[in-house]
Amino acid sequence: MSEITRFETGPRMSQAVVHGNTVYLAGQVGTAGASVAEQTKVILENIDRLLATVGSDKTKILQAIIWLDDMKHFQEMNAVWDGWVPAGHSPARATGEARLATPEYNVEIIITAAK
Repeated sequence: MSEITRFETGPRMSQAVVHGNTVYLAGQVGTAGASVAEQTKVILENIDRLLATVGSDKTKILQAIIWLDDMKHFQEMNAVWDGWVPAGHSPARATGEARLATPEYNVEIIITAAK
């Protein structure tokens, strides 16, 4: 049985959980009230940091689930995302519209990666 290791654990959630060679990140949000591009940039920086913490990186992302508060932000978010994903390492991805934790958040990204 594989060990489960949790990182940045709080009372409600852990920011990262590793089980075997799979990494699960909590939904990441950016700076509340910032532009969609800035929120996305901060989120991707957080993802890079968390993946490095667990011994992985963005070339090992298996799946990304992206929630936008409004699909009108799709192109603005993608402009940042497309510049961040390394060529040849695009993960399986889904993007949908959902009400996020507070109205000040426009983007949330959930990542599953290999170690």
